[in-house]
Amino acid sequence: MKLIPEIDAARGEIQTIRRDIHAHPELCFEEKRTSDVVADTLTQWGIPIHRGLGKTGLVGIIKNGSSDRAIGLRADMDALPIHEANTFEHASRHEGKMHACGHDGHTAMLLAAAQYLQKHRNFDGTVYLIFQPAEEGGGGAREMIKDGLFERFPMQAVFGMHNWPGVPTGTFAVTPGPMMASSNEFKISIRGKGTHAGIPNAGIDPVIAAVQVAQALQSIITRNKRPIDAAVLSITQIHAGDTTNVVPDLAWLGGTIRTFSIEVLDLIETRLREVSEFVAKGLGCTAEIEFHRNYPPTINEPGMAALCADVMRQVVGDENVNDKVEPTMGAEDFSFMLLEKPGAYVFIGNGDGTHRDSGHGLGPCNLHNASYDFNDDLLPLGGTYWVKLVETYFERNK
Repeated sequence: MKLIPEIDAARGEIQTIRRDIHAHPELCFEEKRTSDVVADTLTQWGIPIHRGLGKTGLVGIIKNGSSDRAIGLRADMDALPIHEANTFEHASRHEGKMHACGHDGHTAMLLAAAQYLQKHRNFDGTVYLIFQPAEEGGGGAREMIKDGLFERFPMQAVFGMHNWPGVPTGTFAVTPGPMMASSNEFKISIRGKGTHAGIPNAGIDPVIAAVQVAQALQSIITRNKRPIDAAVLSITQIHAGDTTNVVPDLAWLGGTIRTFSIEVLDLIETRLREVSEFVAKGLGCTAEIEFHRNYPPTINEPGMAALCADVMRQVVGDENVNDKVEPTMGAEDFSFMLLEKPGAYVFIGNGDGTHRDSGHGLGPCNLHNASYDFNDDLLPLGGTYWVKLVETYFERNK
């Protein structure tokens, strides 16, 4: 690895910040302390800041030279509603809250880069440091955009990064096009007519209708969309009735849909409504559909993905870069930013969990797991990647 020596030398300082944030996790839109830590740190380094975007989000600004070009680097700050199983010194001090996805590390890696960029400024343009709240279900990226992120801080490109457990430390991954899926959820309420279970002919059974709808929905995946278009429709809940001898008035089912394109999502939503309504009607019931589009797919602009891959190779060598990684059906609200600006989202390997201090939980070091902890060896690596990305971007876009 070709780490920037000055960033590597500051790893202890950045690790202290990361572990302090880990010990004081805050859920989406509650990141006041975390935002204060980031703001105070940037201010101490002489970096101007603007606060209050997306409630608790903030933007730092590092400008050099005369170019009007600008680049955005984004890190998320929020934690998850998980009770931490780890007992090491920097474990969560807040019951039921935990940095189980590494956003503490993402924030720290961007701070590591900010410190170096502010001191050396080996670029001609403006770097916007975007510290975003509420990635975990709150749509903090969307809220920052609503508050004028791209109008107040005009930039030509925006980039994000996420640690990825199970991938060796010292490796990176990216791909052009879809990187992560859209996240959507649905609830289908089927209303019939309740009756005694011994005389079902006296009523209209919504349970039977719900079962038929559940089976019919899978035909959307196998018969309506093109086989080459990846999508998942998972029914994760079916609820009906309170006792064994009563046919209820109502049954409902719900689940999630994941796609890599809006076009496929549009098709699935349309067919889900049609199938649910007509299958229910055919069995004498009515169906009410609630469909919520949470996060759109995260789609990397091919040229920006190639730029990121080139920078990765500068830092860790070609053999440690996967520039055609398989997309994941997980979702990420950085997707909202990529709808507005070209850019790319990348993965940095978090290792296999052997980095964890004594006192970690017995579970795997996976995302959203109570035994997870961010790998502090990534701090100088991620910081170096950010700096090289800035310098390379501006060098190629003079």
